[in-house]
This record gives sequence, C-alpha cells and structure tokens, in this order.
Amino acid sequence: MGKIIITFVVLLGLSAVQCGTSPGKDTGKSSLSSSGNEKAEITFKEYQYDFGKVAEGEKIGHIFTFKNKGTGNLIIASVTSSCGCTVPKYDSKPVPPEGNGSLEVVFDTSGKKGMQSKTITVRSNASTPVVLLKITAEVITNNN
Repeated sequence: MGKIIITFVVLLGLSAVQCGTSPGKDTGKSSLSSSGNEKAEITFKEYQYDFGKVAEGEKIGHIFTFKNKGTGNLIIASVTSSCGCTVPKYDSKPVPPEGNGSLEVVFDTSGKKGMQSKTITVRSNASTPVVLLKITAEVITNNN
C-alpha cells in the first residue's frame, strides 16, 4: 500500500511539472519577441575591457555602451556575470531602433589576487540573443 501511495505522489509531481511547461502557459518569452519582420540587433562599442593593474580591495567599474541597429525594439532580458564579485547594472526599458543603451559592470577586487577575467552574459531579443562581454584586471595585493 505504501509503494502505491509513493508512486501516486511521484506521478502527481511529474504531471505538475509537465503542466507548468505546457505550450499554452506564458513563460515570459513572448515579451521578448518582435512583431512581424522587425528584429532588434545589438552591437556593443567594445566587447572587452582591461582595467590594467588595480589594488586589491578596490571596487572598479566600466560602462559598456551598445546600439540597436535593428528595426525592432531591443529588450534586454537579463545580464549575468561569471562571478558574484562582478555586478552588472542595466536599464530594462526597450531600446528603439537606432537607439543607444548602456550597462555598467562593477568588479569588487576584495579577496582577489593576480590576473582576473570575468565574463558578462547579455541575453536579449536581438538577432544574436546571447552576447558575451569580458573584463580583465591584474589585482595587486598590498604585500607586493
């Protein structure tokens, strides 16, 4: 009897997971799609930035600028970094065709030492939906 109850609970759980991803459910992706033939195109002024030598413990930042060279509104869905020490900040408002935008990246060098390389992943509704940005720095400790 116990095995039947466990099997029922497992099947019920699996069916709930499947219901949560049914085609009729709005997963938020529809807000990223462009209507008709309009398509956003994100182009960054630069894709990597080198801070050079910095002292351990500093918080350093850089602003990456971009342009929407497409015909539809550009919507940044998310910006994530490869490390919790790197915090991206961006405006989630749609960027119109030929419009400009920016995202700021702040890197906390506390507890870091030597060459550091961090990747920032930008997800959007652009024709290239994922763009990778990179920051590098050589963190010098007070002992050196």
